[in-house]
Amino acid sequence: MYKAITRGIEVRVRPFFLPDQSDPEDSRFVWAYHICIINHGETTVQLLARYWHITDGLGRVQEVEGEGVVGEKPVLKAGDSYEYTSGCPLSVDSGIMLGRYTMREEGGDFFDVDIPAFSLDIPGREAQLN
Repeated sequence: MYKAITRGIEVRVRPFFLPDQSDPEDSRFVWAYHICIINHGETTVQLLARYWHITDGLGRVQEVEGEGVVGEKPVLKAGDSYEYTSGCPLSVDSGIMLGRYTMREEGGDFFDVDIPAFSLDIPGREAQLN
Protein backbone atom coordinates (compact mmCIF):
# COMPACT_ATOMS: atom_id res chain seq x y z
CA MET A 1 0.00 0.00 0.00
CA TYR A 2 1.11 3.54 -0.76
CA LYS A 3 0.28 6.47 1.52
CA ALA A 4 0.58 10.27 1.69
CA ILE A 5 -0.78 12.84 4.16
CA THR A 6 -1.36 16.49 3.24
CA ARG A 7 -2.93 18.96 5.69
CA GLY A 8 -4.47 16.15 7.70
CA ILE A 9 -5.93 14.36 4.66
CA GLU A 10 -4.54 10.85 4.23
CA VAL A 11 -4.64 9.12 0.85
CA ARG A 12 -3.98 5.37 0.70
CA VAL A 13 -3.62 3.57 -2.63
CA ARG A 14 -3.60 -0.15 -3.39
CA PRO A 15 -3.06 -0.94 -7.11
CA PHE A 16 -3.69 -4.38 -8.60
CA PHE A 17 -3.30 -5.90 -12.04
CA LEU A 18 -6.43 -7.14 -13.88
CA PRO A 19 -5.32 -10.07 -16.06
CA ASP A 20 -8.90 -10.85 -17.14
CA GLN A 21 -9.25 -7.36 -18.69
CA SER A 22 -5.74 -7.34 -20.17
CA ASP A 23 -4.61 -8.69 -23.54
CA PRO A 24 -0.79 -8.66 -23.87
CA GLU A 25 -0.96 -9.78 -27.52
CA ASP A 26 -3.00 -6.64 -28.26
CA SER A 27 -0.72 -4.43 -26.09
CA ARG A 28 -3.45 -3.88 -23.49
CA PHE A 29 -2.58 -4.04 -19.79
CA VAL A 30 -5.17 -2.95 -17.23
CA TRP A 31 -4.78 -2.11 -13.56
CA ALA A 32 -7.30 -1.07 -10.96
CA TYR A 33 -6.48 0.98 -7.90
CA HIS A 34 -8.41 1.21 -4.67
CA ILE A 35 -8.18 4.54 -2.88
CA CYS A 36 -9.12 5.41 0.67
CA ILE A 37 -9.21 9.09 1.67
CA ILE A 38 -9.33 9.82 5.40
CA ASN A 39 -9.93 13.24 6.95
CA HIS A 40 -7.76 13.41 10.08
CA GLY A 41 -8.29 17.19 10.21
CA GLU A 42 -10.75 19.17 12.28
CA THR A 43 -12.79 20.73 9.46
CA THR A 44 -15.10 19.37 6.77
CA VAL A 45 -13.60 19.18 3.27
CA GLN A 46 -15.00 18.39 -0.16
CA LEU A 47 -13.09 16.74 -2.98
CA LEU A 48 -13.75 18.84 -6.09
CA ALA A 49 -11.28 17.65 -8.73
CA ARG A 50 -8.52 15.20 -9.55
CA TYR A 51 -5.31 15.32 -11.55
CA TRP A 52 -3.29 12.26 -12.62
CA HIS A 53 0.22 12.12 -14.07
CA ILE A 54 0.70 8.66 -15.61
CA THR A 55 4.06 7.51 -16.99
CA ASP A 56 4.20 4.19 -18.78
CA GLY A 57 7.21 1.86 -18.81
CA LEU A 58 8.52 3.52 -21.99
CA GLY A 59 8.47 6.99 -20.40
CA ARG A 60 5.39 8.25 -22.24
CA VAL A 61 3.32 10.63 -20.13
CA GLN A 62 -0.45 11.03 -19.99
CA GLU A 63 -2.20 13.66 -17.89
CA VAL A 64 -5.82 13.29 -16.81
CA GLU A 65 -7.90 15.98 -15.10
CA GLY A 66 -11.53 16.08 -14.15
CA GLU A 67 -14.18 16.92 -11.62
CA GLY A 68 -14.59 14.69 -8.58
CA VAL A 69 -13.86 10.97 -8.59
CA VAL A 70 -16.00 8.21 -10.14
CA GLY A 71 -18.78 10.75 -10.72
CA GLU A 72 -18.85 12.01 -7.13
CA LYS A 73 -17.59 14.99 -5.15
CA PRO A 74 -17.50 13.48 -1.68
CA VAL A 75 -17.75 15.57 1.49
CA LEU A 76 -15.65 14.33 4.41
CA LYS A 77 -16.34 15.60 7.90
CA ALA A 78 -13.58 15.34 10.51
CA GLY A 79 -12.87 11.64 11.03
CA ASP A 80 -14.74 10.52 7.88
CA SER A 81 -13.31 8.39 5.12
CA TYR A 82 -14.25 7.76 1.50
CA GLU A 83 -13.24 4.83 -0.68
CA TYR A 84 -13.47 4.14 -4.38
CA THR A 85 -11.93 1.95 -7.07
CA SER A 86 -11.00 3.04 -10.58
CA GLY A 87 -8.70 1.80 -13.33
CA CYS A 88 -5.91 2.59 -15.74
CA PRO A 89 -5.15 0.88 -19.07
CA LEU A 90 -1.66 1.04 -20.56
CA SER A 91 -0.18 -0.25 -23.82
CA VAL A 92 2.89 -1.62 -21.99
CA ASP A 93 3.26 -3.87 -18.96
CA SER A 94 4.33 -1.29 -16.36
CA GLY A 95 3.95 2.30 -15.29
CA ILE A 96 3.77 4.81 -12.48
CA MET A 97 0.88 7.03 -11.41
CA LEU A 98 0.77 10.00 -9.07
CA GLY A 99 -1.49 12.97 -8.71
CA ARG A 100 -3.47 15.30 -6.53
CA TYR A 101 -6.98 16.10 -5.41
CA THR A 102 -8.25 19.66 -5.18
CA MET A 103 -10.18 20.10 -1.96
CA ARG A 104 -12.24 22.90 -0.46
CA GLU A 105 -12.53 23.46 3.28
CA GLU A 106 -15.88 24.42 4.71
CA GLY A 107 -14.52 27.97 5.15
CA GLY A 108 -14.00 28.23 1.39
CA ASP A 109 -10.21 27.78 1.18
CA PHE A 110 -8.94 25.56 -1.65
CA PHE A 111 -5.90 23.30 -1.31
CA ASP A 112 -4.29 20.34 -3.06
CA VAL A 113 -3.82 16.91 -1.49
CA ASP A 114 -1.04 14.65 -2.78
CA ILE A 115 -1.84 11.23 -4.18
CA PRO A 116 1.34 9.19 -3.59
CA ALA A 117 3.26 7.79 -6.54
CA PHE A 118 2.45 4.11 -7.04
CA SER A 119 3.70 1.52 -9.47
CA LEU A 120 1.66 -0.45 -11.97
CA ASP A 121 3.40 -3.79 -12.23
CA ILE A 122 2.39 -7.32 -13.10
CA PRO A 123 2.76 -9.56 -10.01
CA GLY A 124 5.64 -12.03 -10.35
CA ARG A 125 7.10 -10.15 -13.30
CA GLU A 126 10.27 -9.32 -11.36
CA ALA A 127 10.91 -13.03 -10.75
CA GLN A 128 10.52 -13.76 -14.48
CA LEU A 129 13.17 -11.18 -15.36
CA ASN A 130 15.84 -12.65 -13.05
